[in-house]
Amino acid sequence: MKKFYLIFASLAVTPIALLYGIAPDWFARTFLGMPQINLSLVHIFRAIMGLYLALGLFWLYAAFKPEWHRVAVLTTIVFSGGLVVGRLLSVLVDGFPSPILIFYLVVELALVPIAIWVLRRP
Repeated sequence: MKKFYLIFASLAVTPIALLYGIAPDWFARTFLGMPQINLSLVHIFRAIMGLYLALGLFWLYAAFKPEWHRVAVLTTIVFSGGLVVGRLLSVLVDGFPSPILIFYLVVELALVPIAIWVLRRP
């Protein structure tokens, strides 16, 4: 169960990472309604891409190493939970963002209890 969950997590985060980082201007224009972004935001998007890809590769590696399953599933909880807390804080302080970011929030919120369930499985 943990192996399949980690493969799923890796496959789920990879396209999101690539959307953020391969063409940040296109992503911001298409999904965030921003006609142009500055160099600092491009840098942030590419850093996020690197973080997501690093975690995704770790989860994929760990999927095939049973001794790493527990740690890897825990990192998916921390990763998704941290994103949820940050996004909810932003919604409360700043208001609702673009629809894709609300979609990410819903998916990340759903992943936390799923990951906890997977973690508790033998």
